[in-house]
Amino acid sequence: MPATPPRQLTDLPGTERLTLRPWTLDDAPRVLELYSSMEVVRWLGAGPPRVLTTLDDARERIASDWDRSLVAPRGVWAVVPRATEVPVGSVLLVDLPSSGGEVEIGWHLHPDSWGHGYATEAARAVLAHGFAGGLRTIWATTHLTNERSQAVCRRLGMTDRGTTREWYDVDSRAFSLTRPG
Repeated sequence: MPATPPRQLTDLPGTERLTLRPWTLDDAPRVLELYSSMEVVRWLGAGPPRVLTTLDDARERIASDWDRSLVAPRGVWAVVPRATEVPVGSVLLVDLPSSGGEVEIGWHLHPDSWGHGYATEAARAVLAHGFAGGLRTIWATTHLTNERSQAVCRRLGMTDRGTTREWYDVDSRAFSLTRPG
């Protein structure tokens, strides 16, 4: 497996404070730290939390994210504050399961990076990227009790669409945003 992502995976323009770039295999220790945190993985997916336990698990996660990033404007990017150059989490734009092409935005930040506005800032850049790439509507789903992520959705101007089981086999809160214009 190559240490760097496939050529077509590129950095996003980022923000004043953040670089948004594909994860590399050199980032595996930070990916392991992020996705071995129960505080993070408890909010991901519909089944029991999947905690990473080894560097090989982290490398597999990175390679899987590369695969989910091959069709623009989709992608999974490391969120890296310019001040530290240490990834604090992921921001993603990926297909919703069994949706026929509907796309979901998401963010997974390490607990030591919560409360700094990174999720909202990174998500704004990814929304702009998705709309510039031709997407009309972008969705977000959260666990019903994930008030932090729901607050990010509201700060992004997303509309609360209520509770759904449309994409995951668990009740989720759905939010959407439609391309302006």
